Amino acid sequence: MTTAVHRRCPRRLPHPPRLPVERPGERGVVGGLEVLPFGVLIFVSFALVIANAWAVIDAKLTVEAAAREAGRAYVEAHDPALASNSAMDAARQAAEAAGRDPARLTIVTSGSEYLRCSVVEHTATYQVAALTIPFLGSFGDGVTVTGRHRSVVDPFASGVGRRNLCGY
Repeated sequence: MTTAVHRRCPRRLPHPPRLPVERPGERGVVGGLEVLPFGVLIFVSFALVIANAWAVIDAKLTVEAAAREAGRAYVEAHDPALASNSAMDAARQAAEAAGRDPARLTIVTSGSEYLRCSVVEHTATYQVAALTIPFLGSFGDGVTVTGRHRSVVDPFASGVGRRNLCGY
């Protein structure tokens, strides 16, 4: 029978006392504080750029809708004398529904005379300010946004006369 020999683990001594470490002073703690206003300035200017870019996109959607509504009202008027006025009214209503100033919207109608199957193009333009700051207003000449829509006068429209461009 063998006897197990137990080794005695050496006893650990407590750590020697640590000497106090000299920590650096608090001099210069405020250094870098001047960067915070600069960061806020960068954030605000970036937010203004994004907001103005969105204003141009929103205006583009508005003029596309205004041109489309002008074309739709024009071809469905069935009266050559009222077609242009109804197109202008529809375009202004579309701009107003989108929250835009209808007075800044310009509509140009181009195409042949009001006949069956004639193609008519409506071009809507809107001037967007270069920079809009809340509570201060708009600044700069801005960007002109354009939207176009082509429509065909109804081939079966009544009250237009016998002339047509349909080929029959």
